[in-house]
Amino acid sequence: MDSLNLFLETSFWKDFGLSALTLSVALAFGLVLHRIFFGVLGRLVQRSSWGVKAIAYTRKPSRLLFPLLAAHLVVPSLDMPVKLLELLNHIITILFIILLSCLFISLIRLLRDYLLARYDISTVDNLRARKIYTQIHVLEKVLLSIVGVTSISFILMTFDSIRQIGVSLLASAGIAGIIIGIAAQKSIGTLLAGIQVALTQPVRLDDVVIVEGEWGRIEEITLTYVVVRIWDLRRLVLPITYFIEKPFQNWTRISSDILGSVFIHTDYTVPVDALRRELERIVHPHPLWDGKVCVTHVTDCTPRTLETRLLVSTRSSGDGWELRCHVREKIVEFLQKNYPDSLPKLRTEPGSPVGGYGDRVSKSTSV
Repeated sequence: MDSLNLFLETSFWKDFGLSALTLSVALAFGLVLHRIFFGVLGRLVQRSSWGVKAIAYTRKPSRLLFPLLAAHLVVPSLDMPVKLLELLNHIITILFIILLSCLFISLIRLLRDYLLARYDISTVDNLRARKIYTQIHVLEKVLLSIVGVTSISFILMTFDSIRQIGVSLLASAGIAGIIIGIAAQKSIGTLLAGIQVALTQPVRLDDVVIVEGEWGRIEEITLTYVVVRIWDLRRLVLPITYFIEKPFQNWTRISSDILGSVFIHTDYTVPVDALRRELERIVHPHPLWDGKVCVTHVTDCTPRTLETRLLVSTRSSGDGWELRCHVREKIVEFLQKNYPDSLPKLRTEPGSPVGGYGDRVSKSTSV
């Protein structure tokens, strides 16, 4: 009844309206102050590209921060019921924690961009750049996780009931710690594996790898999984622990240059020296060849064919694939045009003696 009478009293509405007006003026003053502050700051750093970028990153998350600070200053002076003032202060505190965490996230991303701006991952010799990119991206995710968990913890601590529950749980920390440790063993192991990959770097961003029989590039590394972009644009998602526990091929672990091999099967009559000269003629002027390796070796002899390996070097695995395809095509064209008899043949011997004893007729059929 008293609350109803208070609600119906004219003086209550008068005080409430005055308090609402005061709070509105404080919020408006905070917005104006934010606009003036960033306007002046923008003029001071307009000649610095990173200064302009810092303002762009922090302007949005701090837009409500100034009004909240102004409201926090005037709330104690408002003529309102105590419980309503406590509720208002609680809401302002929660919003302040959220906005502050958003500001920290923006600063972390600004720092990430500042550190990565000095490294170009699109160049051919990008080993150091990929190393820095991997470390910074994983470190960014760790910091964002810490900010998120810390913000949620601070928000929960503003509630008295939850704080009491936390004190009760703290009393049984030994048992709770054992239960949580067992339940989160795999999750903690995955998190530690992500940090281990960031530090030891068995793989980096844009590394060329062969995993699960697939050729691709490392597209994304998180604390829990790695995304591999397959050559046909499929995505292979693997747990981060895969690169700690299982073997895989990394073609760009030390450097991006690579040797590419082309195997040609020919008849025994093929002129190897002519094949070697033709390979040099094809490869030497080609823009994808790095000028290091261009050799021809006879690597095997089977009962029917001669196996020749053509070895060339390139600056990257992508260039290696293109150059190998080009060499394979031109060498086959060279043999078809100049030495068609050197293509693989199937020989049969009927076994009928002709002439003297032991002589046999040999018939060759091209395949």
